[in-house]
Amino acid sequence: MKITFLGGGNMAIALVGGLIQRGFEPHNLGVIEILPEARARLGEQFSINIYEAATAEALQCDVLVLAVKPQQMRAALASLPAGDNKPLIVSIAAGLLVDDLARWMGGYRRIVRAMPNTPALIGAGMTGLYADPSVDAADKDRAEAILGAVGETAWVNSEQLIDSVTAISGSGPAYVFLFLEAMQEAARELGLSAETARTLAIQTVIGSAQLAEQSTDPVSVLRERVTSKGGTTEAALKKKAEMGVKEGLIAGMHAAAERSRELGIELGRD
Repeated sequence: MKITFLGGGNMAIALVGGLIQRGFEPHNLGVIEILPEARARLGEQFSINIYEAATAEALQCDVLVLAVKPQQMRAALASLPAGDNKPLIVSIAAGLLVDDLARWMGGYRRIVRAMPNTPALIGAGMTGLYADPSVDAADKDRAEAILGAVGETAWVNSEQLIDSVTAISGSGPAYVFLFLEAMQEAARELGLSAETARTLAIQTVIGSAQLAEQSTDPVSVLRERVTSKGGTTEAALKKKAEMGVKEGLIAGMHAAAERSRELGIELGRD
């Protein structure tokens, strides 16, 4: 399978690195990047094919991954030369709808939308995927192999659900980082050093997530097991409930999903 990336930013770099680690041959990978400094960085990291423009040679691929910024996508697609080669399109551009991408490509709809998140940069990502009905099972396997090189994947059967994926896992790392910020700040206020605060907070989140992953019990049951009646955890959770922490988190994710829908409309306007 030959894969070309249109755009050589951080997520493209993460995917290229992940694919090579999974055994993909570097000579089957290419990146189209117009910025000289970005091309130089790619050349230093990987022995792959690097192109400064979307030439016919660059587009001789089985999969074209759209990895430019959403605001730049229409112009980038307009620069693609016409030709008989019609690769699978995998878009990792947030917000852009299949209908709009297809319109900008003259009606071509062999498109998969992917919503990865930033832990993909260390191979621990979570990506939601949606395929246009014109995409067959073999193409879905190709898309999953690419995004699976940097973490876990999950398919949704409606494009609207990509907005939900964006709200939960796409934006999700920021929620976790906010929680870590709060834990570290509280730890410092309680007299712990910044180094100890960081270690305690990060390891607690890592360990709790791994426990939830490996347990067959719902996370609500795991929470209850930590919460002894009249104990410290109960006191903390009561205070959080008084301040509406859980409700605020849920409301925030709904707001993220709504903003994702709005951005899809805004970005696709002619």
